[in-house]
Amino acid sequence: MSGLRRFVGAAPTPPPPPPPAADELCEFCRAVAGPGHGHVVDTERRSLLCSCRPCYLLFAYDSGRYRAVPDRYEAGKRLSAIEWEGLGIPVGSAFFLRGEQGTTAFYPSPAGATECLLNLDAWRLLGAKYPTLTAALPEVEAILVHDGECFLVPVDACYELVGLVRTHWKGFDGGAEAHRRIDEFFAAIRARAHG
Repeated sequence: MSGLRRFVGAAPTPPPPPPPAADELCEFCRAVAGPGHGHVVDTERRSLLCSCRPCYLLFAYDSGRYRAVPDRYEAGKRLSAIEWEGLGIPVGSAFFLRGEQGTTAFYPSPAGATECLLNLDAWRLLGAKYPTLTAALPEVEAILVHDGECFLVPVDACYELVGLVRTHWKGFDGGAEAHRRIDEFFAAIRARAHG
């Protein structure tokens, strides 16, 4: 038996465990923001900043440069195909963000959030008919429309959708994986929205 041991050799050393995922840090105080952390909008740069809970609360009731993104999800009335076409948006999903310059429309694309021209007269008419379309808080909430379904959502949800499209879109039509992820995203939005 001892003669066979020379063929066995030492047991292979298992690879070291992967390093723990880097925690996202609060972009204000540099503390660990934690999973499911909040976001704050920098209205001058039109960017999202990760924030810990105390820093998020600092900006929860502020209307200055930094504004905390609320966690409100609401379902609105479905737009008809004719109403959607009247807005002049070339794709089936878009989000509408109110700011100091008025309402701007964006759609998720493989290149990121792409601004598109919006028929503002048609948007105002729809807003008078469907109050949800005008209920989003400026800069921090958006109206998200997908195949006629309308939702009032936090603006960071829109950028999550943009990230999904950028990461998973393949070829001209997106591919099965991208469409599956988008369908899952909107199923989660429907589950959270009330109205």
